[in-house]
Amino acid sequence: MRVYQIQVGNMQNFSYIVADDDTNDAIIIDPSWDLVELELIIKEHNLNVKYIVNTHHHFDHTLGNDEMIQFTKAPVIQHEFSELKNDLVVKDGDFIEFGNTKLKVLHTPGHSQDSICLIGDGKIFTGDTLFVGNCGRIDLPGGSAKDLFHSLFDVLYSLDDDLVLYPGHNYGPSETSTIRQEKITNLILQKRTEQEFIDMMG
Repeated sequence: MRVYQIQVGNMQNFSYIVADDDTNDAIIIDPSWDLVELELIIKEHNLNVKYIVNTHHHFDHTLGNDEMIQFTKAPVIQHEFSELKNDLVVKDGDFIEFGNTKLKVLHTPGHSQDSICLIGDGKIFTGDTLFVGNCGRIDLPGGSAKDLFHSLFDVLYSLDDDLVLYPGHNYGPSETSTIRQEKITNLILQKRTEQEFIDMMG
């Protein structure tokens, strides 16, 4: 599985193209702003885009959906709680398959009700649930510190420490990390009670 990580826009978003090594089938995760660069990668590597996947419905992660639909003719996948137009919905535990690659969907509400992470082949795409060194904000509609606590500590914390983390924004000291590194260095992932976490998040 090949990962193309592209920083886009003035909010330091990451868009991703994830390609299957055997078939060149691919998915786009969170297309936004600098779409020409995504199109160039798709053309240069002769990728067959099967799906456009949004980690959640916020505009900075979905802004490029319509143009990418026109360019690739691929359907849009979002979590079943998304408020936006989509072609296919997923829920916790579902798989998104392209070529010989599949990514498991983890429902991780907190930043938004429809937030998902995608995990497979030693990698996890965390959207705005977990950043390098921080986490997504909880003060937007649908945000919940309580939900985020359970997503972080009941779901992500128990995953393989060696998973390479690909976040939704370039807000940290590095563009990628690992679950292990975040457990050590990320203040958000230090063990605390639910109430302590809620108080910390304000």
